[in-house]
Amino acid sequence: MSLIRCAAVTPRMAVLCLAPPPARYTLCPARPWRLRLDGQTVAEGNAATVVLPLGPLQPGTAYAFDCGGETLSFTTPPCPGALDVTDFGAQDGLPDTPEAAAQNAAAFARAIAALPKGGTLIVPAGQWLCGPVELRSDMILHLSQGATLAAPSDRSGWPILPAHRPDGTMLGSWEGLPEPCFRAPLHAIATRNLTIEGFGTLDGGGDRGDWWTWAKERRDGARRPRGLHLIDAEATRLIGFTIRNAPSWTIHPQGCRDLFAACLSIQAPHDSPNTDGFDPDMCEDVTILGTHFSVGDDCIAIKAGKRGDAGEESHLRPTRRVTVQHCLMERGHGGCVIGSEMSGDVSDVTVCDCEMVGTDRGLRLKTRRGRGGRIERIAMRNVTMDGVLTAFSANAHYYCDHDGHADWVQSRAPAAVTHLTPHVGEITAEEVEIRNLAHAVGAFLGLPEAPIGPIRLSRITLLSHDAAARPEPPLMADGIRPLRHGGVLAEHAEITGDLAADPAPLSTEDVLNRSPALP
Repeated sequence: MSLIRCAAVTPRMAVLCLAPPPARYTLCPARPWRLRLDGQTVAEGNAATVVLPLGPLQPGTAYAFDCGGETLSFTTPPCPGALDVTDFGAQDGLPDTPEAAAQNAAAFARAIAALPKGGTLIVPAGQWLCGPVELRSDMILHLSQGATLAAPSDRSGWPILPAHRPDGTMLGSWEGLPEPCFRAPLHAIATRNLTIEGFGTLDGGGDRGDWWTWAKERRDGARRPRGLHLIDAEATRLIGFTIRNAPSWTIHPQGCRDLFAACLSIQAPHDSPNTDGFDPDMCEDVTILGTHFSVGDDCIAIKAGKRGDAGEESHLRPTRRVTVQHCLMERGHGGCVIGSEMSGDVSDVTVCDCEMVGTDRGLRLKTRRGRGGRIERIAMRNVTMDGVLTAFSANAHYYCDHDGHADWVQSRAPAAVTHLTPHVGEITAEEVEIRNLAHAVGAFLGLPEAPIGPIRLSRITLLSHDAAARPEPPLMADGIRPLRHGGVLAEHAEITGDLAADPAPLSTEDVLNRSPALP
């Protein structure tokens, strides 16, 4: 039986997994490979990662892939038709002006409208300045090697998504609530069978203009756009491309089902505000495979909306069945994070066969009183962490939002259990290796009225500490003691497995004495 498997194939791309677990992201040593067509070698290289993208391929063609002494045969599906954006007036190398971006956006719109069902729109190599582009169902956007689809630096005239559709359902959003937001440079609404692929680049322009100077504000009545915004999309595939410099969250699937993302490179400067890498929000059946993250906030942040201050909840939907595999998370605030927007419930998340380097946290859960909702059946296995500050954390006193530091949110005394009480259930971590740990192996802070757990920590191997680490609080909650080279500390959390919890408290005396009374 072949150890190589085909994870996805389109008319012009394929995604292959070259090794099963316990292989993680890096394939060491690298393996030579070759791709054959009718017995002739058409491409070859050395695979340094477990998941390998191949392309461009010919539609409707049988290939043989050789690697490690094995051969995998696969056939690309036919393409109903392909169009080139230059045939519709798109121009390479236009000046960085709103007028030029609008000109190219109109050309893209004409090309998309002309595509046959299931057809491919090809963006050739070049610098394609472009305003927001809305994709449609039953199409493939193919970004050729050397192609950069870039947003302009000037947002003058940039269109805005309203918070709701005419029927009242959620459209624009910001941090889990319906809100007007600027359209993403590339976006799709209520699509089916959409693919974005290729070895080109999507550049959201966050490093140009003023997007990053008003992180939590509104301008012209709207919030910042995402880099790629997928709203209520079904059967979507994202393969091979680089996406960088998003104005806010880089890839934001909102209310999506059946989403497959593989071999992406997701990039943002380390100091760019709220540039999360991939944020599936109220989504079901999501796979993130073989993707490299280096961003300014959380690498992956799994969310399920949030209740508003007045209890608004009609927009909420659950996030279920998310798999993250063979990925590399570098820098960022967290490797894989759940919350803090989780009011619609998050369940059945698996993070496996991954590598995390230099992230603030490895696996991180965060919520607070007022959210409601449940987080349960979260699993991590076969993961390495190097230079991570705190490996595992769950925090039910996260001090987000305008009232995050209020006594009723931060008090460690029991409060009444209501539908606004969040619940964090089963968390499992096993077969995790940790090097150069700074603050703590684990920090778990539950609510006294709703303790966290059970948390099962098995076969966790701590190989070394960061000798230069300085003591810091391992959680973003009030009154947390600074830690350095700590073990597992917990309050109102059930810990089982190989690692016993340190009896020392996480919280300081001043926060322990606050009143929990609701406002």
